[in-house]
Formats: sequence, structure tokens, C-alpha cells
Amino acid sequence: MSFMEMGAACSAQAAARVMARCDELATLSATPGALTRVYLSPQHRQANALVGEWMQGAGMRVWQDSVGNICGRYEGRRTGASALLLGSHLDTVRDAGRYDGMLGVITAIEVVQHLHDQQRRLDHAIEIVGFADEEGTRFGITLLGSRGLSGTWPAHWLDETDADGISVAQAMLDFGLDPLKVGEAARARHEIAAYLELHIEQGPCLEGENLALGVVTAINGARRLNCSFKGQAGHAGTVPMGHRQDALAGAVQWMAAIEAGTRAAGPQLVATVGTVQCHPGAVNVIPGEVTLTLDIRGPEDVALDALLQQLLDQAGTIAAQRGLRFSAQTYYSIPATPCDKSIQQSLEEVLLAVQGRSLSLPSGAGHDAIAMADHWPVGMLFVRCKGGISHNPAESISAADAGLAVQALMQLVNRLGCH
Repeated sequence: MSFMEMGAACSAQAAARVMARCDELATLSATPGALTRVYLSPQHRQANALVGEWMQGAGMRVWQDSVGNICGRYEGRRTGASALLLGSHLDTVRDAGRYDGMLGVITAIEVVQHLHDQQRRLDHAIEIVGFADEEGTRFGITLLGSRGLSGTWPAHWLDETDADGISVAQAMLDFGLDPLKVGEAARARHEIAAYLELHIEQGPCLEGENLALGVVTAINGARRLNCSFKGQAGHAGTVPMGHRQDALAGAVQWMAAIEAGTRAAGPQLVATVGTVQCHPGAVNVIPGEVTLTLDIRGPEDVALDALLQQLLDQAGTIAAQRGLRFSAQTYYSIPATPCDKSIQQSLEEVLLAVQGRSLSLPSGAGHDAIAMADHWPVGMLFVRCKGGISHNPAESISAADAGLAVQALMQLVNRLGCH
């Protein structure tokens, strides 16, 4: 049997370890009875120590970098060779599930364990990183771990504070890190050949297709806007329907147009009105002003911006027809992050081998791969999660899917690591 062919018994053993280790990491929580593990907390320290032990057991040299990422290296045939970097994050949202982030780190360790057991080295070194903070739960800023490793950590982040007024800089000092050495976490471009991230899908598409695994094409770009319709408040009983400047009626009409227009634009674009405030907000007063938010996402920036402009134009038309004033301000914008085409092709071939079919889909959620793509080719593999549920204690995957995920990641590493 070749290295690329993992037998059923070996796959089942690897899957069992993955599931058990996800369970063990889930016990490292700041909240009894729920999973919450945030950046620079005692639980962060405990998770790094535990994952570091697993890395060492798989034959890796282990270190914690200057922003708190836990890192391991399995040397290639030639000392100092560039590395395939595998990983994801070890932090969580509040009251989280146990697979978001952690699954990518633990399955990567299984790949290296398999290499180590066979006493096999590749042309590339294999490195694994458990990123310290992807979710941004504590300080409200995301991708701290991967921005540190990619050398794109903004200096002002050290001044950001948590809910208790503790700054990032102070928290680093309390953790035993030096905030003046953040830059030492940055890796030179020649040191890394590519970044590979395995992650639960956090959506229902794979389950709907009855597939365990999928190839990520891109991480969606996103635009977030604060919007407003302004009309004229008036007495609900005395202003005739034809004379009204009802801001809420205009907003509702636009919300229906957003849903219809986004559906018509294609299945990979999504738009959400997440908040609505109506003023003055009285039962017997015609709404004079409505403020609302728009979140719009998609895997290609050109199509995303075209849809956004269409929706804004529709809002302007609705406002003009109703005697209203419409305004919108973008307060958040991040471009789409395409995954490397060559890695996608390799992943498609791997999935044909391990599950008989390949499905490609974008990621609607953000990942550490966003930061890594600033400098290196990135590839992502999605794993089916039950009901598409994530950021929730009900987050669930099957052991069988975990086994297939290890097989697929192993085959991908073998393809990319030998050249």
C-alpha cells in the first residue's frame, strides 16, 4: 500500500483520535458547561500546551511565536526546505462548537503523524500552526494570529481593549509575550510554499449534496452599509394614504427588492438586512425615519459590487417614488480572497479519489486564509457539518467524515509536498 492509500483501519484510528482530541480541547473553556476560549486567556495557554504535546508526539519541533500562535515543524528531506503550512485557529466564539478551527489543526497533526510513523520525509517541510485568534471574540479585531504570521499586524492593534479595559499590549505582557516583538512572528515569503486550511463548512451545501468534503473556490468578499430612509412623521389617523411619506413602507419595499434581486443575481451572492430601527416608533405615528443595515457578500468582487450598485439604485428609485430621501454609507469592506487555482485542481482530483465526486463552493465566512493569501498560495477543504450549524454547541461532524478528511488532506500534502 502506498503512502497515498490509507487503509480502512488506519483511517478509522486517525478519525477516532481526531474526534477524541476535539472533545479534549473542548474542555478547555472559560465558561463551565459551554465552550469559550479567547485570545491570551489561561485557556489559550492550556490549548497551546496540549496541541504542542500532540505535535511533539508526531515528531515535530514545536514553538510558540511572539503573538501566541503554537507552531510545529516536520523537516523535509533537505534541512531548511520551504514548508507547506497547514492549520487553522484554536480560539472560539462564546458558547461555541468544538470543530470550528480546531478540526483543521488536529487533522493536520494526523497527516504528520502518518508521515512520522512511516519514517517518511517530503521535499517540502510540513509545518502546522494553531492560530491564536481568528474570531476576534475578546478584542473585537479578527485574524490576530494569522496577521502576526503574515507580517500584516497593524501597530494600533496593541492599543485595542477588551470589555474590561485591558489592552492587547497589557494582555500580551500578562500572557508572557512582549508586545514590542510582535513583528518577530512574521515569516519570510520564501519560508512557506503554500497554506492549506481544512475547516467545517459552516453551511448546508455539502449535506444537501450528500458529500463529506468540498473544495473552496474563494472566501467571500463583504460590504456592510448603514442605510436610511427619511420621510415625514405624521398622525396615523389623519394623513390620507396617498399623502404619506412613510419611511418604513419604503424600507420594506426595498427589503423585498434586496431579496428578489440577490436571488436573481445567482446562488453564490447573499444579502442580509440584519437590523432595522423605526422612528419615532409609536403605534399611532407614521414612521418618519428608518435606519437599517445591509450586509452583502460574494466570491467575486466585480459581481458583488455590481449587485450592490443595483440594490442602491433601486433604493433611490423607491425613495423618489415615495417622496423619501435615501442615504447609505459603507462602514466595512473586504475583498474576496480567491483560492489558488492549482491547489483547487489538486483538491478536486483528491476528492474524486476519496469520495468519488468533487464539489466546489465558496466560503461565506472569513478564515485565516484571508491573511495568508496576502503572501502565499492558499487552498481550503471543507468538511460537512450536521445541519450546516456552526458557532453553536450543536456543531457536529461524523467520525466517518473526519476519516475521509484526513485521507484527503494527506493525499493533497503528498501531491504538493513531492516535486
